[in-house]
Amino acid sequence: MSGRIAVVTGAGSGIGRAVTRTLLEADFRVVLAGRREDALRETADGHPHALVVPTDVTVEAEVEALFARAVAEWGRVDLLFNNAGAFGPSASAAEISLDDWQRTLDVNLTGSLLCARAAMRAMIAQQPSGGRIINNGSISAHVPRPLSVAYTVSKHAISGLTKSIDLDGRAHGISCGQIDIGNARTSIMSEVGASSGALQPDGSRRVEPTFDVADAARAVLFMAQLPAESNISTLTIAAAGMPFGGRG
Repeated sequence: MSGRIAVVTGAGSGIGRAVTRTLLEADFRVVLAGRREDALRETADGHPHALVVPTDVTVEAEVEALFARAVAEWGRVDLLFNNAGAFGPSASAAEISLDDWQRTLDVNLTGSLLCARAAMRAMIAQQPSGGRIINNGSISAHVPRPLSVAYTVSKHAISGLTKSIDLDGRAHGISCGQIDIGNARTSIMSEVGASSGALQPDGSRRVEPTFDVADAARAVLFMAQLPAESNISTLTIAAAGMPFGGRG
């Protein structure tokens, strides 16, 4: 596995930061993508195998430049962790504005498609070795939180994107899987109020269990280190005892 080339989007914080550092520890060379260069450099922490490339995943030209830089620097792309995303507004389908809806889907869905497209093109060009894409879904790809219509729809759509990539990539040695993470301790958990009281379907608020984001990163590493002949299509990892099975 030494020297494999990974691109991680949303690498400046949260799950993306944890996965980046875990991949670096496992001898991957990692291209860090995200909008804030200072946050990316904080994640990289001067590691010699970390390449910082500030990127807005909603901008097609910037995504193309990201993957061109990865190939120019290190010759190939073996892994994409398609992670950049935003929780979006707290709103039901009856309340959400079109602008808020579009902004959430632009990042979570269109940004993921643009990165997957660029990664697939790079992986097809480096035949016969292909590559692997891991999409960061969410347990919201299975069941929603209250008042999260844009986020929930975007994550359900990621499941379709994952299956389509895996099918269409088959002829090129490209596999795709999805990790659905519930309540890893990141800043997004503060947004939904997990530690102070997250909104529940009955209108109450409840403090929810969380788990160490490093455990989620190790799960991504496990998926990333599989041999090319095997693939995890979907993997769910969530905080023990969180409202998941009974949610909605």
